[in-house]
Amino acid sequence: MLDWSERDPDGVDRAGLEAAAALARKRGGASHLVVVRDGVVVLDRAHGCDPGALFWLFSTSKPYLALLVHRLIERGALGLDDPIARHWPAFEANGKGAITVRHVLQHRSGLPVARSTARDALAMTDWDASVRALERARARFPAGEGPAYQYLSFGFLLGELVRRVTGEPVEEALAAEFLRPLGLRDTFLGLPGPQWHRHVPVRGRGPGPRAAAAFINRRATRCAVIPAAGVSATGRDVAVLYEALVRGGSLGGVRLLRPQTLAVATTPTSDGTVDAHIGLPIRWSHGFQLGGPGLDALRPRPMGRTSSPDAFGHNGSNVCVAWADPSRRLVTVYLTDQLGPRDAAAAAQNAVSETVLAACPPVRQRAA
Repeated sequence: MLDWSERDPDGVDRAGLEAAAALARKRGGASHLVVVRDGVVVLDRAHGCDPGALFWLFSTSKPYLALLVHRLIERGALGLDDPIARHWPAFEANGKGAITVRHVLQHRSGLPVARSTARDALAMTDWDASVRALERARARFPAGEGPAYQYLSFGFLLGELVRRVTGEPVEEALAAEFLRPLGLRDTFLGLPGPQWHRHVPVRGRGPGPRAAAAFINRRATRCAVIPAAGVSATGRDVAVLYEALVRGGSLGGVRLLRPQTLAVATTPTSDGTVDAHIGLPIRWSHGFQLGGPGLDALRPRPMGRTSSPDAFGHNGSNVCVAWADPSRRLVTVYLTDQLGPRDAAAAAQNAVSETVLAACPPVRQRAA
């Protein structure tokens, strides 16, 4: 659906794009940087790996699940304000009956973790254990009170909801609804064994990141269904998905969502409020992080500090990021294998995004 030969449409600064590619290369390790402007591939650079290499997306995975939930809402199988317990009765235990689908999509369920960050991570390869832990959990904050990032619980809450509504495992529902229709043959929620030879191992810099990388690089982790973090994909496949979104929800005759549904999915719900779980100001929608400076204009931002307020996408532990900017008709995907200190990684990611933004300024609106 996209021609992967690099071209230079009007209004794009080639030197600036080359500077972005140089920044990605300088960071070291394996990376894939893809930039699409107005449907034209202007940059497609893989460093230290093949363009067909499969990166673990970390939380850049979350929009895949959010889009699937929005598709089910559009179809009438779910309601945005349905209590989770309406479809999953056991979830109501310990006072969680008021938590809705909307709350989870906005990271306002009050359940940033089921037990603790470490215990949830250790159990994330076990679907049943993760789901049972959420059933037994008590919310840490009142539902709807404020954002508290559900770094893993987001995926198991919505993934189990999808399973109960569709009768299919979430990975199969995702493939049937989005991946196969859009031709995303190199995107997997849970890496299949025959694709193992294509995976990019995560590299950790520093004791904590090295330990995390060793855990992530196990077959048991990479092959598990972990909806909030465990999508494996190529940079090109991620770019195709976001190209469909920046065009209003369809590409090549395949409609993923109606424009009205996509508008709901990308409507701001938190304009830079400091997140109660991670302590950072995030602009949230219903499943996406949003662009713009937020409350802290000086803090590095995954989509760049000068990104448009209507830009939408998701960062993944400052390792991977994908976003679309409708005002620029721009899609940017930057996948790496680098897990390191948060501040340095965030600055590196911000620098690449800022350089892409400078090379691709907003476009004039076409005449009606």
